[in-house]
Formats: sequence, structure tokens, C-alpha cells
Amino acid sequence: MSVSFLQPTRQPPAVVLEQEPDDGPRQRNWPKTRGKWAHAGHSIGSDCCRLVAVTNLLGRLGLERREQRAWALYDVANSAWMTTVMTAVFPYFFVALATTAGLADATARSRFAFATAISVILVGLSGPVLGAIADLRGSKKRFLAVFVAIGVASAAALYWATPERWATALSVFVIGNVAVTSSLAFYNALLPAVARPDEIDRVSMAGFGVGYLGGGLLLAANLAMISAPQRFGIPDEGTAVRLSFVSVAVWWALFSLPVLRHVTEPAARLEPGESASQGLLRVALGRLGETFRELRHHKDAGLLLLAFLVYNDAVNTIIKMGVIYGGEIGLPVPQMMVTLVVIQLVGVPFAFAFGLLADRIGTKRAILITLVVYSGISLYAFALRTATQFLVMGILVGTVQGAAQALARSLFATLIPQHKAGEMFGFFGVFDRFGGAFGTIIFGATLATLGTSRPAILSLIVFFALGAFLLSKVDVERGRRLAREANAATRSEART
Repeated sequence: MSVSFLQPTRQPPAVVLEQEPDDGPRQRNWPKTRGKWAHAGHSIGSDCCRLVAVTNLLGRLGLERREQRAWALYDVANSAWMTTVMTAVFPYFFVALATTAGLADATARSRFAFATAISVILVGLSGPVLGAIADLRGSKKRFLAVFVAIGVASAAALYWATPERWATALSVFVIGNVAVTSSLAFYNALLPAVARPDEIDRVSMAGFGVGYLGGGLLLAANLAMISAPQRFGIPDEGTAVRLSFVSVAVWWALFSLPVLRHVTEPAARLEPGESASQGLLRVALGRLGETFRELRHHKDAGLLLLAFLVYNDAVNTIIKMGVIYGGEIGLPVPQMMVTLVVIQLVGVPFAFAFGLLADRIGTKRAILITLVVYSGISLYAFALRTATQFLVMGILVGTVQGAAQALARSLFATLIPQHKAGEMFGFFGVFDRFGGAFGTIIFGATLATLGTSRPAILSLIVFFALGAFLLSKVDVERGRRLAREANAATRSEART
């Protein structure tokens, strides 16, 4: 962008007025005044140049407007649970609790895998209905706030986990998982309200980018506290672990406030044939049936959902079972924790980079690149033996983990009618969270029967390959055209 109009050489003519011939005070003070004007013009010009540069940078990153930054900060909020609780600390902590209580190591790990699958199934059953209700009532933010409250309470409740309460702790973990994954359906449904179609990839990736940064910073702080509790005035490691769960609760609550305050709730809208006197659940279920029928019309959105279900199952399995797998093959816990922090930090620049890459080569092609990389990661993980290899695997995961999920989110948002975003993203949430159910069940069953989950690693390649095949069949331009036509028809009906 040209900013030559801001340079001090382009000052108003008043700055160069000739001096008057008298010897009064104005003549004596004039050169000093002129210097002040010149300095002020230079300062204003420099400040404006910096402002323009910052605005351009934020625009390229997908964080230009306040509502976009507020929306993205919820990724920072929920990443606290995703990193500290779900991925890093709780899996290792739960196995320690359960084995101390008398469970065999393989049994404890398989219980964790099955509990994770149960939370996924619960979200899958409730997500579409709640999404339809949120669209009907215009209450996406209200549902988001409810699930944030449940998740925050669950994180705080884990402070009281003990070996005698290992089953209760696992149940609370399931509730927290349901809360965080349910909240994401309503959060994702707000994406079309804060981003235009031409910037939606960058905004979606920006959420993942700042989420990686925030989640990584909190995880690093918690791991520092757990590894050296006495330095923080904490008596032992177990207490430090429990306090890390409290920090997640506080973090999640604080960084949820911007999206609740600054993002505008999309207006509620009754479909033709609906009335306010009808029962809420009846209308919601009717809308679900209509959404199924619309997915046949918006078949590219439906095909993307199917592709996402398949490949995201493998992505989520790697996220949820990584620490369990590393512990199973005997890797030291501190090195695994360091790797998890590295994944978060590597994910920050690559999240923004894939957002820009999607602008250049197209969203679908960018996703396909991530699936090729993930297939290589699965082969590498099967042969993994050392902590250094685990670190290398983590770096590779960090390059593509955010892009594989965030770009699917943004692509889906451009393939659906905006007035159906809540219920459509309810389905997206189902497919997102069912992604991981099959993989974790395979891991749990393999552990229970063979005592090792290594053979389950290779099965992930099948998920990535099939997902890539289905994604290749999505006609993005056709899907976006149908979505635009549906949006135009809705606006026309609203005017009449």
C-alpha cells in the first residue's frame, strides 16, 4: 500500500508562510514554531505509517477487526483444556491414580481410551439437536456460555482427584470433554458472522494459531510448576498437578469473555411453515430432518463432512492417545511433556502459514497436503522407539495439526447457508468429535487384547487415505455457488 501522502514533505502550505517584516515577538518565535510543526508532521506521519502497517498485518493474519480477535481468543480459552488436561497432564495423571488404586497399567490405559470414546459419542448424540435449537432461538452465545461454565467447573473439580476417586475423576473428565467439544460447535457456528468468504480461511487459521500460542504458554507454565513444585511454594508434584487443573479453569473462564461480549449473535429466524407456538424440540427435530434433506442438495458440504469424519478420526486419535502411546513404549514423561509444548509452539507459525497458503492454492489442496504429511507421520510413529524420535514426530505433527482441522472448518462454512450455521455446525461438531471415537476404540481394544497399541498406529494410514479420496471428490466452486444462492434466497424472503 502506498503511504506517500503521510510523509512530512507534504505538509500544509501554512507551514511555509513568509515572515512578516516587523521585529515583534511573532517574528522572533517563528522559526521555533515552524520546527515544532515539522516535527509534529513527521511524528504523525510515522505513527500513521505504523498504524497502516499493523492493520495490514492483522488483516493478512485474519485478526483485523475487534470481533475477529474476540472470536479467535476462544481458541486460546479452550486450548487450556485441550493441552493441559486432555492431551498432556490428565492421561498420565489418571494412569498413575488408577494403577495406585490397583488397576493393571494396560487396563488403566484402555479405560482412559474407552472414556474418551464415550465423551465423543455423547456429544455426537446431542450436538445437532442443540445446534438446531440455537439457530431457532438465536442463542449460540448462550449455549456457548453454558458449556463454558460446565467445562470450567469440571476442570476445577479435578483438583480433588485421588486414587480412591479414580472413577469419579474419569467421569469428571468425560463431562469436561463433552463441555469443551459441545462449546466448539457454537463457537464454530459464529465464524460466518465475523468473517467474509474471502477471509474466512485466514480467520479460522488465526484462531488455531493464537490457540496454539495460548495453550502452549499455559502448558509450559504448568509443566514448570509440576517438575519443580517447591520453587513455586507447592509441597509436592501431585498438588502441582491438581493446581494445573485449577489454572485451566481460570484461563478458560477469562479468555471466554471476549467472544461473549464482542461477537454479535446472528439473528434468530423461523423457516417457512414454522411458528413460535410450536414446541421448541418439535421444531428443532423438524429442522434436523430438513437439514438432512438440504445436505443432499448441498452435497459438497455433505461429502466434506464425510471426508472430515474419516481423516479427523486419525487426527484426533493422535492428539488424544499420543501420551498414552509414548508411556506404553517406555518414554520418559518429562521428554514427552516437552514435546507437547514444542507441538504448540511449532503450530503457531504454521497455522498462519497454512491460512496464507490456502489463499494461494485453494483450501482443498492445502488440506490434502496435511493428509499426506500425516500419513508419513503414522509410518514414522509405528517405528518410534526413542524420546528424540518422539520429539521429531511432535514437530511434524505441529506443522499440520491445526491446518487439517481449521481449514476444514472454514471450507465447510463457505459451503452452507448462513442462516443454518448453528445446526450445520452441530453436524460438523458430531463429525469432528466422532472423529477419534473409532481410533480410540481401536487403541483401547488393541491394548486390552494384545497389551500394546503399536499395531493400531498403522490403521491410521487407512483413515488418512480414505479421507483424502473423499475430499478429492468435493467440488468447492459448485458448493459455494449453491450456498450463495441459498443465502440470496433467504435475504429475498426476509425483505418480502
